Amino acid sequence: MEKLIKSNRIKGILCIITSACGFAVMSAFIKLSGDLPSFQKTFFRNLVAAAIALYLIIKHKGSLVGKKENRKILVLRSIFGTIGIVCNYYAVDRLVLSDANMLNKLSPFLVVIFCALFLKEKINIKQITMVSVAFIGALFIIKPSFNVEVIPYLVGVLGAVGAALAYTCVRVLGKKEDYYTIVFFFSTFSLIAILPGFIAVYKPMTTIQVVYLLLAGISASIGQFGITLAYKFAPAKEISIYDYSGIICSAILGIVFFGEHPDTMSIIGYLIVFAAAFDMFLYNKKLDKLDKKDNQLKDIQGK
Repeated sequence: MEKLIKSNRIKGILCIITSACGFAVMSAFIKLSGDLPSFQKTFFRNLVAAAIALYLIIKHKGSLVGKKENRKILVLRSIFGTIGIVCNYYAVDRLVLSDANMLNKLSPFLVVIFCALFLKEKINIKQITMVSVAFIGALFIIKPSFNVEVIPYLVGVLGAVGAALAYTCVRVLGKKEDYYTIVFFFSTFSLIAILPGFIAVYKPMTTIQVVYLLLAGISASIGQFGITLAYKFAPAKEISIYDYSGIICSAILGIVFFGEHPDTMSIIGYLIVFAAAFDMFLYNKKLDKLDKKDNQLKDIQGK
């Protein structure tokens, strides 16, 4: 049994690293596609994801729209997810790649807050402290200047808020819906929602731009399905720290393809956010050990 647990944890780690790198590569392709509207980039990203999810639904004979009792949450997840993607793409186009992706990584901390507010999950001083530290790290990356240059950073933070609200909805859904149904519903909803904006701001594309956007869609799908499978193999608190491997991937891609080098303040911000995430990871492992001891004690007392 212990070997199986370790095996599943390793699978979860591999899946979440693959997911993180998938999203990082997606961001690089989005940036490589050039000066195109965020609506246009979002449309192509979701078109590919919807097609892949549809294939999985047909293969597994799943549902296209989910159960009736879950549709309200599916719609909310889709609204917040769409806002998150559009804002993230806007930030990716205008910031150093690793900066934009690091701001998006604030979402795990925000999930803690939203789950406490909306799902009445308990939040303790330690979690509040780590969320606060993460935001201090974000300020180092944003470097507030109170002029138009700060706008892409604020939009990037808004993208993290959208993503966190979407993940909170996914937590509500839990195992009530298949992962491919959730992805298909979200992707299709997003396609329909942004279609008017897509048409209004559409810019003609070269063949290479279309290729980049399709590759971004494929990379995003790898990221989306990878993170879903990761949390199927192991609890988020055990493996979420490995999601930050995507920042390293983003930094390398930014240097190689765009000649972007994060400044000293940004690097300090990365280290602060990463330290907060790592501390939260260790804290969760400590709680697991305490829970395990409590359960063993209860078993002994029961006997």
